[in-house]
Amino acid sequence: MLLPSVFRESLFDNFLEDFAFPTFGNTEKQLYGKQGKNLMKTDVKETETGYVVDIDLAGFKKDEIKMQLDHGYLTVSASKGVENGEKDQEGNYVRRERYTGSMSRSFYVGEHVTEKDVHPKYENGILTFELPREEKKPVEEKSRYIAIEG
Repeated sequence: MLLPSVFRESLFDNFLEDFAFPTFGNTEKQLYGKQGKNLMKTDVKETETGYVVDIDLAGFKKDEIKMQLDHGYLTVSASKGVENGEKDQEGNYVRRERYTGSMSRSFYVGEHVTEKDVHPKYENGILTFELPREEKKPVEEKSRYIAIEG
C-alpha cells in the first residue's frame, strides 16, 4: 500500500511520537532525527599536521559531488537526480526508494587554506581530504610607541 507523503516524508511518520513508546533498535532516528537520512555523516580526526575529514556519501558518483572554498568556508555538496527513462521488465516501477535531491555541508577551515591544500579522494562511498593546521605566528615582543596627533 502506498501512503500519501508531503515533502518526501510519510504523513504518518510523526503520528505516534507524542506517545511514550520505546524505540527498540531505532538508533538512527534517535541520533540524527527525522532528517538523519539526508545528513552528511562526517568524521574529523586530528593529526600532527592538521585534520583528516571523512564524509559518508554512499550512493553518489564522483561527478555528483562538488567542493567549493570561499572566504575560509569549505562547502561540500552532492546532488542526485532521478532518471525517468528506467523501467523494469513489465514497464514501470511501482515504488523507488532511492535518494533524490541535494545536500550540502559547510565547514569553517580558515583563511589560510587554499585550493592547493585540499586533496580530496572519493573511494567506496567516502570522501576523504586533509586540511592543514594554521601555522602559529610568533608574537612580537617589542614595545612599539604610537604617535598621538594634535
